[in-house]
Amino acid sequence: MAEAYLVEAVRTPMGAYRGALSGVRPDDLAAHVVRATVERSGVDPTEITDVYLGAANQSGEDNRDVARMAALLAGLPDSVPGATVNRLCASGLEAINCAARAVKLGEGDFYLAGGVESMSRAPWVVGKPERGLPRGPQTMHDTTLGWRFVNPRMAELGVSTESMGETGENVAERYGVSREDQDAFALRSHQRAVAAAEAGIFAEEIVPIEAPQGRETVLVEADEGPRPDASLEKMAKLRPPAMPRRSTTAPPACWSPPRRGSSGSAPSRSLACSAAASPASTPPIWASAPPSPCRAPSPPPASSSSRST
Repeated sequence: MAEAYLVEAVRTPMGAYRGALSGVRPDDLAAHVVRATVERSGVDPTEITDVYLGAANQSGEDNRDVARMAALLAGLPDSVPGATVNRLCASGLEAINCAARAVKLGEGDFYLAGGVESMSRAPWVVGKPERGLPRGPQTMHDTTLGWRFVNPRMAELGVSTESMGETGENVAERYGVSREDQDAFALRSHQRAVAAAEAGIFAEEIVPIEAPQGRETVLVEADEGPRPDASLEKMAKLRPPAMPRRSTTAPPACWSPPRRGSSGSAPSRSLACSAAASPASTPPIWASAPPSPCRAPSPPPASSSSRST
């Protein structure tokens, strides 16, 4: 069986909810990283077997197979197909797994995979009436996060439809994780992320992107989530967003701010491309053998179990 390798990885900056990237469509975010991945890898676009992108929402501008739309918007030949997968928070990873699996099975030589999400641009939706000339109030659902149009039978089956925030509260209560412990963990996460950014750790993987802000266009180059001014005192003043009587707050590291972004990767023979998308922006990556998560060495020479580029 052939081996799959990650050869290139890029992403957009991670934007905050209603932040710098909120004016950019998710399909444009994805197209931006698809284009950058292809350019960095040097792979002939006509050799790409397929494009896999993960997207958990798909209720708005990311509808109708955003992987295919992003490939076309990025300028890939229309002969390159695209497939969008949904495993909720693991959608980008599932896309990468699909590409790697296809490479190992010998279904193709080059795949580009990743993910994209934009919670800021998630639409409000209303169900269609079951009969003509409906009257009375109608329920509008926010598709930013969580469940909507839940099948009543889910409750009968004992299946939880709680939000991630509520689930976090339940886990904290079950395992005795205090508010103080959560805040300390969150602060350490912010401090490490800020230190890494200042040291340029993320510089190579981030592809800056232009975004509209009012009447101007700005270049977004850095993640908006990590806060240099984070402190235990400030965190202690935050109210839990999920269940007021509980302890989980917005800053803990287990909570990513609602955001937008795109990521991607592209593989060539015996390589699998993959990319991971943040809720708001995730970049594509090309597949190749990785001792480093972002940059991999040249693929191994051809053998009975592996083909080289």
